[in-house]
Amino acid sequence: MKKDLHPKYYEKAEVTCACGAKFIIGSTLEKINVEICSQCHPFYTGQTKIMDAAGRVQKFEERLKKTASLKSKKLPKAEKSKTKAATKKQAK
Repeated sequence: MKKDLHPKYYEKAEVTCACGAKFIIGSTLEKINVEICSQCHPFYTGQTKIMDAAGRVQKFEERLKKTASLKSKKLPKAEKSKTKAATKKQAK
């Protein structure tokens, strides 16, 4: 094996998050700064943060409500086939 090929490994590297949390891990860097960690990430905390750009969330929710109302107004299959047959007869 070649000597001095691998970087130095720090067993007690300190990670500092933007939220203020600090913890120790093993790394090739002695100090690491991160923007988000498990103590402030919404997936781990259970708190949702909605980043809305130009009302996209509201538009999505409106489409979702519209499709739900259309699904509730669906005709049963027997009625659908009757209406299809009636429209075919009218087209001829």
